[in-house]
Amino acid sequence: MKLIREVTESVKLVTENKLGKGKDYFIEGIFLQSELKNRNGRMYPESVMDNEVKRYVKEYVEKNRAYGELGHPDTPSINLHLVSHMITSLRKEGTNYIGRAKILETPNGMIARGLLDGGANLGVSSRALGSLKSNNEGVQIVQDDFMLSTAADIVADPSAPDAFVRGIMENKEWVFVDGKFVEKHIEEVKAVIQKTSSRNLEEAKMRAFQNFLSKIR
Repeated sequence: MKLIREVTESVKLVTENKLGKGKDYFIEGIFLQSELKNRNGRMYPESVMDNEVKRYVKEYVEKNRAYGELGHPDTPSINLHLVSHMITSLRKEGTNYIGRAKILETPNGMIARGLLDGGANLGVSSRALGSLKSNNEGVQIVQDDFMLSTAADIVADPSAPDAFVRGIMENKEWVFVDGKFVEKHIEEVKAVIQKTSSRNLEEAKMRAFQNFLSKIR
């Protein structure tokens, strides 16, 4: 079986007030799709997806064990120290499967919250094992051995560094995580961005964003 990953971008942020403790963060939207040739040239038969989603919901979602990570892992294993969220529901709507996931107060969950607070547009990526078989049109059809590792990892689109830099320049609180990214580093990022020419600005943003991630890990 091969590792199969699919990205969808139609997710939105939902916040709910907690009693005296700020907000809970959720993402929700289309996590999985069937009967549709996706941009990777693959198609999931509805019956295959139905069977696996039912198993995944019963064995993982309903038992609060449906975790996802921040990023795009290249292994089917769930690494608990990288978990950022927990999938709380997954339901069928037409040939789509609508998911909802709670952002946890883990180190990676706090990064995700920071990105969302900064205006980042995040997507989700399913991760699974399965076999593929080409049909006469060259579409890769996912076979009956399809098995989800997670219905949703959180992945960033190219707007993430922009959201991060905008948050830095506007003094958003999210740049502080457990005191590991202190004011000194914020001032360093500001200085670099302010001195960078427009021609090199995108590269500087990406470096600053990657440096931020390395420091809070």
